[in-house]
Amino acid sequence: MRVDRVQIPDVISQMRRWIDAPSACRWIAVTGMHGVMVAQDDPAFRAVLRSADLVVADGMSLVLLGRIYGHSLPRRVYGPELFEGFLGDALGKGTRHFLYGGGPGVAEAVAGVIRQRHPGTHVVGTMTPPFRPLTPEEDDLVVRQINAAAPDVVWVGLSTPKQELWMQRFRNRLRAPVLVGVGAAFDFISGRVRQAPRWLRDAGLEWLWRLVHEPRRLWRRTVLMGPRFVVRSMAQVLKESVSKRGQ
Repeated sequence: MRVDRVQIPDVISQMRRWIDAPSACRWIAVTGMHGVMVAQDDPAFRAVLRSADLVVADGMSLVLLGRIYGHSLPRRVYGPELFEGFLGDALGKGTRHFLYGGGPGVAEAVAGVIRQRHPGTHVVGTMTPPFRPLTPEEDDLVVRQINAAAPDVVWVGLSTPKQELWMQRFRNRLRAPVLVGVGAAFDFISGRVRQAPRWLRDAGLEWLWRLVHEPRRLWRRTVLMGPRFVVRSMAQVLKESVSKRGQ
């Protein structure tokens, strides 16, 4: 599957271009090891990720793999940093934002936090969907409410793979220029979940912090998917290295 070789300033600039010249609803998959491995096991989800307008590396594992291939990737495109980076960037000024996702009250809390941190930010709507599949009537209501708010960006915090499936499914019904899936960003920004210290995030050890603090939710992803990702990635690198030597 494709992962685009971009950094946060590149993504912000691309979002601005899409907002300024809207031709369709574009969507950005902010994914890491978990998303890649789900895509390996599920061809339907792999097709969904391939249909994204931009797929960015939210995990240090993908950044390190990119570096092995010789790509210049100083940092990952971390969902919470992309979210707040866009709000604080001059290119993000004057844009209208809709927050979709999170637990009860979380999106509203995020709206309050970002208005304090980024005065003048226009949050034109928030919505927390129930933790179950929505009925067709509820889907229609979501679409109507978002379109009525006329946002430039819809930030989607539903976690992988739910948020990618949602964005791909609704992109043709929403009039917003950009949809961005930011995973746990809502929980971190609202303070609902404690974020790993910056030095741990920069060292690529956020997974360990989150595993310690949310073991029941994350142990399967970390313990089962992590080693498989490493083995498959190294096998791919070795195979391609041997193939190049034989040419």
